[in-house]
Amino acid sequence: MSALPSVPHYLLRNAEQFGDRVAMRHKDLGIWHEWTWQELAQEVMWFSLGLRELGLGEDEKVAIIGHNRPRLYWAFSAIQALGSVPVPTYADAVAEELAFVLDHAEATMVICQDQEQVDKVLAANHPSIRDIIYDEPRGLRDYDATHIHSIDHVQELGRKALERDPGLEPAWRTGIDALGHDDLCVMLYTSGTTGKPKGVMLSHANIISTALAANAFDHLDENEVTLAYLPLAWVGDHVFSQAQALTAGYCVCCPESPETVAICRREIAPSYFFAPPRVFEDLLTNINVAMQDASRPKRAMFDHFIKVARRHGEALLDGKSIGAGARFHYALGEFLVYGPLKNRMGMSRIRVAYTAGEAMGPDLFRFYRSLGINLKQLYGQTEATVYITAQPDGEIDADTVGKPSPGVEVKIAENGEVMYRSPGVFMGYFRNEAATADTRTPDGWVHTGDAGFFDDRGHLHIIDRAKDVGALEDGSLFAPKYVENKLKFFSDIKEVVAFGHQRDFVTVFINIDLASVANWAERNNIVYASYQELANHPEVYDMVEAHVRDVNEDLAAEPRMAGSVIRRFLVLHKELDADDGELTRTQKVRRNFIDERYGVLIDALYNGAESCFVSTEVTYEDGRKGNIEATVRIRDVAPPAAMLSGANPGAAASPTLESSM
Repeated sequence: MSALPSVPHYLLRNAEQFGDRVAMRHKDLGIWHEWTWQELAQEVMWFSLGLRELGLGEDEKVAIIGHNRPRLYWAFSAIQALGSVPVPTYADAVAEELAFVLDHAEATMVICQDQEQVDKVLAANHPSIRDIIYDEPRGLRDYDATHIHSIDHVQELGRKALERDPGLEPAWRTGIDALGHDDLCVMLYTSGTTGKPKGVMLSHANIISTALAANAFDHLDENEVTLAYLPLAWVGDHVFSQAQALTAGYCVCCPESPETVAICRREIAPSYFFAPPRVFEDLLTNINVAMQDASRPKRAMFDHFIKVARRHGEALLDGKSIGAGARFHYALGEFLVYGPLKNRMGMSRIRVAYTAGEAMGPDLFRFYRSLGINLKQLYGQTEATVYITAQPDGEIDADTVGKPSPGVEVKIAENGEVMYRSPGVFMGYFRNEAATADTRTPDGWVHTGDAGFFDDRGHLHIIDRAKDVGALEDGSLFAPKYVENKLKFFSDIKEVVAFGHQRDFVTVFINIDLASVANWAERNNIVYASYQELANHPEVYDMVEAHVRDVNEDLAAEPRMAGSVIRRFLVLHKELDADDGELTRTQKVRRNFIDERYGVLIDALYNGAESCFVSTEVTYEDGRKGNIEATVRIRDVAPPAAMLSGANPGAAASPTLESSM
């Protein structure tokens, strides 16, 4: 089947082809509400005509701010149908971040979830904003309604306009027919790890070609159900919850709130699911905590059948043959342990699940696959409309991100950087031709900024951000992300920042995972009053040091990374936070900012100090600022015994940066 010209065309097709099938669900006040494809198309048309009544014309930019709510998703198609461009932004963005996007995108309208978002838009006081539209009315009754409208009101404007002039509907459809593949479909801002976010322009062709290829790759159709819970401004949500849903015709479910995602996932049991590694890590941590509190017989049964799953689960999932006895044993485990466990996690019906964004620990990855969950890894970027590589069924490896996705070409440049070109390659950065030229070559190849290599099976391995790959003072390779991910595979560790470029040795900052370590502290009768107190506790340092030593053993055994064993570490006195500028809104570390903000701690790691006093400004949820003061411990870690004895072949062969890239 040939592709339709634009994303709104698929909405109209679905209303005709899948009319009374459920297109969307939303849980509100404890009750799941449903809309069929016909109802959804009707709601979008009223919304779109209402926006037209407010003066929205072609080629205008409309910002969308909020969590995953049906009417915010409807806004995308309503805006696109008029030839304008939706610009989603992060719901938790502070006023300054929002003001930058509104200004840079030249937005003329903003569609908000609630009062919090409306207040942030008003605080930005941007002169180009003509109208603000909101979904939830609570707290907004006394606001000046001249240019602040509810979505209900906007849809009512559309309905009344249609009553006055029934010819508006065919005219509206004619407007959709005028949309083409090469028209701008959506603008998504990058996370801004190295500077100001950039507006990535994606065409209808980018969105549609990528979605169709992804659906075909995983055999997704109108029978799938997915949960929309990731940020609207993230390209993954736009593709998984909108583009693929519209092109395949499957149902998208919106949770009641970000806090109830786990409950809603259990209730709807999605068949198609995406989550970053942290979600899978948290789920397993909760399982382990529950089992520690379970009776001895239950723990014994759980441990026994998990061992059975690890022996046979992946082979069964990949369709390989195992003995009848093993098959029966696994089936018994499915009945007693795996089935109830998947039901508790909301994963009982998953056909395809993906993870991406960060490396996932091999043991964690294999745990989920051993339960019969078809978890795979992909590698993508906003500029690629997500997909660059993905793991085909039957070719799953915890250490790779798969093979080039359908229609995607991938190559490794001479300097080791991964490059690609595909139908999903972006149109360019909005109002930033210089950055576009730096990122995309004249013949369509895109620089990812990531260093990687292909193995002999054609699977891609990602090492680190190319700009972050450096060298120790002796010239040996230093890949900070590789070191950080090794530590983050431990459930007690939430975030890590590694240092070492042009230094004598490698050191790290560590953020503990509060939920996991708090549970450990409770079991070990460790009393604490705050995150800061727990993070600085000597026994917590002992636990973290044990993890560092384990990682050092692994690093010392790898010829490429033996020079990167960790010699000193500290546990930060606060959690790294996007509101404090330390992380992006997609939870990526902003290294340059960390270097500036915590320079005194970095210096202490390298000058032999045993502790360091630090005062750090923090931003509270209500926008107020304050300071956290602490004396942070610093601990030395002896190199692995094999390195001290000179018996480790990896250390002797540790490559220089030039030989590795």
